[in-house]
Amino acid sequence: MKIPGYSSIKEIEKAFNISIPENEKIKLEKVIKKHPMFVPDYYAKLINWNDPKDPIKQIIFPSIDELDLTGSYDTSGEKDNTVLTGLQHKYGETALLLATNRCAGYCRHCFRKRLVGISTDETVKLFEKAVEYIKEHKEITNVLISGGDPLVLPTEIIEHFLSELSKIEHLKFIRIGSRTPVFYPMRIINDEKLLNILSKHSTTKKRIYLVTHFNHPREITEEAKKAVDCLIRHGVIVSNQAVLLKGVNDNPETITTLMKELTAAGVVPYYLFQCRPVKRVKKHFQVPLKKGYQIVEKAKQKLDGHAKRFKYIMSHKTGKIEIVGIIGDEIYLKYHQAKQPSKVGKLFKRKLTPDAGWLDDLEPAKSKSEIVEAALK
Repeated sequence: MKIPGYSSIKEIEKAFNISIPENEKIKLEKVIKKHPMFVPDYYAKLINWNDPKDPIKQIIFPSIDELDLTGSYDTSGEKDNTVLTGLQHKYGETALLLATNRCAGYCRHCFRKRLVGISTDETVKLFEKAVEYIKEHKEITNVLISGGDPLVLPTEIIEHFLSELSKIEHLKFIRIGSRTPVFYPMRIINDEKLLNILSKHSTTKKRIYLVTHFNHPREITEEAKKAVDCLIRHGVIVSNQAVLLKGVNDNPETITTLMKELTAAGVVPYYLFQCRPVKRVKKHFQVPLKKGYQIVEKAKQKLDGHAKRFKYIMSHKTGKIEIVGIIGDEIYLKYHQAKQPSKVGKLFKRKLTPDAGWLDDLEPAKSKSEIVEAALK
């Protein structure tokens, strides 16, 4: 599927009549050579190109901060959970299919920067083998088709995926992870065949969920809302996973507005992810956990029950960890999901430092006995 857009700085400069300093351009070209850029034309028009701090621009346009290599390209242990090429099985109930390395636009905060937009051997090569694995593992209740973005694939391939997965009796629902409603909603609005396929496979027996990724209220345009409405009217349940991003949505007002607008559009707020410490991402986008928790709680004070259903989550290699609360210099955490099932629901605490942005940055919290011993010394 051909999406109109821009894949070079020169094209952006020409289209929007801007000029980027030559020394900055040289550094940005280094970034793009490693991690390609693609800005859909529709999304590019949402940006104020004369504002260097425009939050939509931060999401999609390369930054020299991406030259910083602090962090890891696999923060959630995806390699360790790959059972077949393109198929991951980290949590017992869920299988993850990496259907493509392409997206409708390349987010600069992408946690799969290691594969998105570049040649990779991580996407599914033999879909039939993946289906056989899922059939053999009856503990799997749902499949998440992700990537990249599955909705950039030809409609016929999407139909094949859904048709084969729908035949597996022990699957209760199928998820599609896609940012297409944000980057290129016309793909959904104008493709009646795609909508009919989704409608055919999203039934009372096995529902289809589309998990999308709105990060900022300005992304919730009339076109985006129409795309969401088309999905809902064709039996698809739409939920949203946002990421807390420095310079984009790291204030209570933006998060409040985002969640209100999502709920009004019929999208279920699902997760607000702590930005992962990915190479070329951590320095640029990660907000400290202490500040992140304060932002989330201040936002929730202004939200009704439906709009604040989302959980503030770290997607760690050991599992999805909910940030529950902060008391003094201690942060309280809970395993919302875990690779090791016995950890699910486990509540634990760590010592919180102001700049800590990830579980691995936190120090063990002192036990009561240690506190007593320290007091007696």
